[in-house]
Amino acid sequence: MKKLLASGLLLGGMLAGTLAAHHSFSAEFDRNQKIKLEGVVTKVEWTNPHVWIYFNAIDADGKVTNWGAELGPPHGLQGRGWRRNTLEIGSKITVEGSKAKNGSARVNAQTITLAATGGRPGETLDANSSQNDKETK
Repeated sequence: MKKLLASGLLLGGMLAGTLAAHHSFSAEFDRNQKIKLEGVVTKVEWTNPHVWIYFNAIDADGKVTNWGAELGPPHGLQGRGWRRNTLEIGSKITVEGSKAKNGSARVNAQTITLAATGGRPGETLDANSSQNDKETK
């Protein structure tokens, strides 16, 4: 009985942590602040609840900023044709999405277009992001 109770508490704690880690689009990003950035991939985190990519983009003044882009969950991306190796370090990409409300270098990606250096040259992929959800959370 004690093992069953301990297992239940452990499972409940894991679920609570997962639910707390997930957030709504509108809590962090502004749907009205659209942005389009070109850059080079520096890191890919293929993890739940969202895949994150990081890339260096150069602004009009020549300043390099490392941006973080939130995509959808791994299973959702796989359903849209993504694979773990779709984006590789050094790949040139264009990211379109919505900026973070707090002004940080973060974006909720709506689409990602791979340049000629990517594994699928010139293809635009749906990022399966939460901003594409019909309901506003």
